[in-house]
Amino acid sequence: MSTEWRANGHEILSVAQMVEADRLAIGSGISSLTLMENAGRAVADEISRRWRPRPITVLCGPGNNGGDGYVCARHLMDRAWPVSLFTYGDHAALKGDAAVMAKKWNGPVQRMTKDSIANADIVVDALFGTGLKEPLKDDADMVRAELTRRRIGTDGPIVVSVDVPSGVHGDIGPLSPASITADLTVTFFRKKRAHIGQHTNTREVVVADIGIPATVLETIKPKLAENALECWWPAVWLLRSEAFEGHKYNRGHVFVVSGHMSSTGAARLAARAALRAGCGLVTVLSPPDALEVNASHLTSIMLRRFDHADDLRAIVSAKSGWRAAVIGPANGVGETTKVNVKAMLELGIPTVVDADALTSFENDADTLISALHSKCVLTPHSGEFARLFPGIPTNQPIDACIAAAAKARCVVVLKGATTVVAEPSGHAVVNTNAPGWLATAGSGDVLAGMIASLLAQGEPAFSASAAAVWMHGDAARRFGRGLIAEDLPELLPGALRALENCRLATL
Repeated sequence: MSTEWRANGHEILSVAQMVEADRLAIGSGISSLTLMENAGRAVADEISRRWRPRPITVLCGPGNNGGDGYVCARHLMDRAWPVSLFTYGDHAALKGDAAVMAKKWNGPVQRMTKDSIANADIVVDALFGTGLKEPLKDDADMVRAELTRRRIGTDGPIVVSVDVPSGVHGDIGPLSPASITADLTVTFFRKKRAHIGQHTNTREVVVADIGIPATVLETIKPKLAENALECWWPAVWLLRSEAFEGHKYNRGHVFVVSGHMSSTGAARLAARAALRAGCGLVTVLSPPDALEVNASHLTSIMLRRFDHADDLRAIVSAKSGWRAAVIGPANGVGETTKVNVKAMLELGIPTVVDADALTSFENDADTLISALHSKCVLTPHSGEFARLFPGIPTNQPIDACIAAAAKARCVVVLKGATTVVAEPSGHAVVNTNAPGWLATAGSGDVLAGMIASLLAQGEPAFSASAAAVWMHGDAARRFGRGLIAEDLPELLPGALRALENCRLATL
């Protein structure tokens, strides 16, 4: 098991793991009825916290999700909310805990139709939970369609889903485009995979404590978490920065390989980001034809000429101490880049392999993989990923990234709207703080430089990648719309100050 990975409350569970968490909690002496009572009350609490009493319709399904709905309806009625309750299926056919909770409901019960939501300002979707195995159908789909129609305008009801929006599987997301979309989803104990990413079908997810002890995680041993400070805190590179003595060479040296004359901007973006992220020195390694254009744009960043791969090896190996490298951004796709990549990897120093360095091995992935080592970080976007790992489907990015990290035997950062960072042991984090405007030319080059900077400052590969991805998103949020890649390095001091304040607050 990795010594770098930790979740500290941000674990993401599969459906099977959540079932196991329930089982272990019940085995410890907590009754299943107590868990259901706590779940339904938690939904009612979140609704009451956000809105004043108004007409609310609770839609209850045939299983435990419906049981949660009955509890929610009861608690809202006790708080003087005007509640209407409708069931999908036969109310009398309920079994187990759901049947017990249905009997505690003292209000009227009506069979659900598409007209059930006609007078509702808020709709509680307690139809189906995380384990739904097929798309919505019959009355459930008709209600879903009516909800969708009403919400096209401005007078549609607010939708609150219990655990997941109905039509969404807890592991894989929506089972079809015809799934309910919620304004708020209240889930329990920990988030599930369906709560993370582009296709969550909900604007906000709240995780409620329903009494499951965190100790069950010691048995479940989840390997997936939502990327957060607690996943890589305390940060090694920040702690080391306080203990630096002597000169800039003790703070880490990043080498960035530049492309040719007309393709130098990507390397400079990576280089500036590396310097802003805290390393002591950055050197751009430039082919001869690009020296003049690079020199005209660099000041605090150093510049060295290289003519061929042997020069790269000689320049970097001549430096001792903390080092890291970035190779690939706008380096050109072809045999020359392949040779340069292999030369850099032979040095055994932490290396971020990005962009053209990945694509150059499109038809020769095994050669790259055999040259990689545990200090490497691959940073593909989806297109580069597909070229380098053609046998790994990308329809589930989390699984794809985990499989790629195992195959490559190093950390893989699969960039996207929800970037995934995985390591060979199967541990992974999913980043969720990146705004849409971060999808701009050059932002990936900045990220590559940031990762290399943290590597050069002594951070292990997995936590360096997770921290850099998080700071990348945080920096973009600080700027707002209109962001371009050149803005990102200048936002890093603010992001770093915030992290430093967090560190000081824990002392």
